[in-house]
Amino acid sequence: MLKLQGEVWAITDHADGNQRQTLALAEQLGPPVRHLILEPRRPWSWLAPRLMLGGRLALPAVQREVFAPPWPGVAIGCGRAAALFTRLLRPLSEGRCYTVQILDPRIDPVHWDMVIAPQHDQVSGTNVLRPLGSLNPIDDAWLADGRASCPNFAELPRPRVGVLLGGPRKGITLDAAYARQLLARLLELHGRDGGSLLVLGSRRTPHALIEIFRNALNGVPGLVWAGQDDGRNPYPGVLGWADRLIVTPDSVNMLSEACATGCPVQTFVDAPLPPKIERFHAVLREAGLLLQLGEPLAERQAPPLRETAAIAGILHERILAAQASRS
Repeated sequence: MLKLQGEVWAITDHADGNQRQTLALAEQLGPPVRHLILEPRRPWSWLAPRLMLGGRLALPAVQREVFAPPWPGVAIGCGRAAALFTRLLRPLSEGRCYTVQILDPRIDPVHWDMVIAPQHDQVSGTNVLRPLGSLNPIDDAWLADGRASCPNFAELPRPRVGVLLGGPRKGITLDAAYARQLLARLLELHGRDGGSLLVLGSRRTPHALIEIFRNALNGVPGLVWAGQDDGRNPYPGVLGWADRLIVTPDSVNMLSEACATGCPVQTFVDAPLPPKIERFHAVLREAGLLLQLGEPLAERQAPPLRETAAIAGILHERILAAQASRS
């Protein structure tokens, strides 16, 4: 693979999901990757990426020191805040920086060299790539590293069922009632099949929900993890060792990563989903990658959802062509 010119800047805010997608793609491209966490000030934060007036003044002084020349050869951003800075890099670099924006920037994609937006975002254009799910680093090597990081999981009784908990978001209520319904299904599953339950909370999971799971699963083989007080995050190990994954319906990133493992993935939906999330679930179902909890597992598992390497390959070729023409 021919080397690209210049550094790759991975630009994000503090959101874990945005960082994960940006770094997964940037690290596939080859050149040195520099991760910039940039948070615009008001009013730019309200209007990003539309408001360009003032340029670098959108940043606090300490962040302006890192968002400065020499400009990178490639800039990849994810999320609305990052979209302001990837958009700014076109004029600041006099067109020499190839700009990539992940997720719907909510304005015309022509302001970037490439936009990567999942199908359910319904973004179109000649410079738009439309993966099915979110980008992530999960492949066979990543899963093997995950297993190596948690070797004690090998001793847990099978089937090992990983349970990934997100949190409430607009249009999706994950409350105590939801948690108790999900728990009843999990205990029924465990009573029928045995095995172990590995329950992982996220930053968005309410503490009250975690305590419901912790109390109800006391004595069931496995674990309940909700943060550093429970030790090191075992997420890679859970994905690496799981025979089956059950994911709450709210998180595109968690569902995409679960579907990348190659094991059966189910979700528990107890109410109508917001239209965008429902479109995403529908695409996964049509691809044979997602079932509702309670549906029988397919006899033959669909191939894992691994799109990042293919997207990076397409992007690499287009960046090379653009850099050649600009030279």
